[in-house]
Amino acid sequence: MLIGAHVSTAGGLVNAHARGVENRADAIQVFNQSPRMWRPTRWKDDDIAAFLELMDGGPIRSVVIHAVYLVNCASKDPDIREKSLASLVHSLRMGDAIGAAGVVLHPGSTVGEPHGEALERVGDALRFALEESDSCPLLLEDTAGAGNTLGRSFEELGDLVQRAGGHDRLGLCLDSCHLLASGFDVRTADGLTEVMDSCVSLVGEDRLRCLHVNDSQTPLGSNRDRHAPLGDGELGARGCGAFLSEPRFEGLPAIFEGPGVEGKAPAKEDLDRARKFRANGLRARKRRASS
Repeated sequence: MLIGAHVSTAGGLVNAHARGVENRADAIQVFNQSPRMWRPTRWKDDDIAAFLELMDGGPIRSVVIHAVYLVNCASKDPDIREKSLASLVHSLRMGDAIGAAGVVLHPGSTVGEPHGEALERVGDALRFALEESDSCPLLLEDTAGAGNTLGRSFEELGDLVQRAGGHDRLGLCLDSCHLLASGFDVRTADGLTEVMDSCVSLVGEDRLRCLHVNDSQTPLGSNRDRHAPLGDGELGARGCGAFLSEPRFEGLPAIFEGPGVEGKAPAKEDLDRARKFRANGLRARKRRASS
């Protein structure tokens, strides 16, 4: 498992890489533009080249891009849809340029429109974005289930993959906080195993490409996306350890998004916590297997 964190790209990709190294991260996640603005940002060619050189054989082994929060591929509003498609395509092309392991996308919101029609619009948008980019995977993130958001169940995520043509570039990014908030009890290894059996059955194990490892301020089934420092929320040390030691997650980038224990962006102390919880989770699984 590649323990990592979301880092700022202020000053460019090379600076983002340095922040990851400072945090002792195995993987990093970045926004390819301001997360709350439509204006696209293209990294400079020399910055990309220097970043790729740093990534080649360096301590950071994976980079993931998170699409901006404004993107809503389910919207029927012509202006929002046009901007969403342009932003998503731009993210994937930037992912192509830096060899990203994927672009993580929130599937969107129906905004009160008929559910089936909204799902169809998302499928069309995903298909279009894949056609307009080369190779970067597109990873649908499960949601906490608030309001009219899409992607709160494995059935719905699997449906979206199929509506988008079932392309092998389509995958999932599972968020531990979102899973708990949407009603999946992943606070123990046994509970997580049951949830993942369902995920694999409905979507496929080969679709698992990325993780967001976040604790939750709010309880099981709250449908509220409120992150907590690892081990300090409703998942707690045991739940975080179970998530970080799940055998089907081995080899995946596991990104902590924050807030950290200092109430700020992720730092080295937070990734040290993640590694400690993972080690405890692995020991607990080994004890259970031998008992």
